Amino acid sequence: MALAAGRELEDASALEILRWAADTFGDRFCVTSSMEDAVVAHLASRVFPGVHVLFLDTGYHFPETLGTRDAVAAVMDVEVITVTPEQSVDEQDARHGPRLYERDPDLCCALRKVRPLEKGLRGYAAWATGLRREESPARSLTPVVGWDERRQRVKVSPIARWSRQDVEAYVSEHGVLTNPLLMDGYPSVGCAPCTRRVREGEDARAGRWAGFDKTECGLHL
Repeated sequence: MALAAGRELEDASALEILRWAADTFGDRFCVTSSMEDAVVAHLASRVFPGVHVLFLDTGYHFPETLGTRDAVAAVMDVEVITVTPEQSVDEQDARHGPRLYERDPDLCCALRKVRPLEKGLRGYAAWATGLRREESPARSLTPVVGWDERRQRVKVSPIARWSRQDVEAYVSEHGVLTNPLLMDGYPSVGCAPCTRRVREGEDARAGRWAGFDKTECGLHL
């Protein structure tokens, strides 16, 4: 079903893709958001008021990211659900040693993002992301509707075909909430210890896991 829907909806608008997901899965459909911006949450709320928006609180977020989450919950017609890891940061430090993100960022992401997402998606048959093809080579083939083999769920990427300019235009037209860090040299926002400002001429995701041969946290692999 997912592959067929992906082919049929390839040229559809983001709203049409999300409307298909809402009609097909109803309450078993949710949106995930890193709170870099609230574009997909806003789009989904237009076709599915009260849609669940899952946010992974890793314990390492910038205050601005948590503030964006709280603002989205306060002003948008969505239900923000915060999902947390099994262990607190202190508990993880006690087991694996402090600053695991400096020594083994893949394990840190697995513990604080990948596993919590799998827990958060229980009860849902499909989830929407804000992945865009132009963001990185690893995302260049992202289908608008696909099958998440790892989690055995339909994965919807309604803005996969959008450019950065498309995102900015939508934000401007609809007054969508965005993370303040986007205006402070962080074109891609992740956990605070693993994200730096991007220098002029660098790729938008160059500030993520700088110094490591790592470009993805594992949520979309």
